[in-house]
Amino acid sequence: MSPDLWSYVFILVAGVLATDIWRWLGVLAGNRLREDSEAMLWVRAVATALVAAVIARLVLSPTGTLAEIPVWMRAGAALAGFVCYIVSGQRILAGIAVAVGVITLAFYAA
Repeated sequence: MSPDLWSYVFILVAGVLATDIWRWLGVLAGNRLREDSEAMLWVRAVATALVAAVIARLVLSPTGTLAEIPVWMRAGAALAGFVCYIVSGQRILAGIAVAVGVITLAFYAA
């Protein structure tokens, strides 16, 4: 194998070791846990917190085109999406569609 290819092989192996092994271990461990166990409740809480943090970052300190929209409009779109999510019986797609629609209207109205 040529020396140029070794760098790609190293990147591939390092990437697999860093990510895929943990994914497979998670699958194996997850299959042995009850859905209502303390560990699964903790995992669900952490995942929800991470999603909330990403949404908060997008609303409070966005980059790119989204930063041109005032924070009160971004917060209003997030609130409208959340209200739609609750009213529609916790349908995620409905909440996302309303939030995107409100932010799109706000962008073109501004």
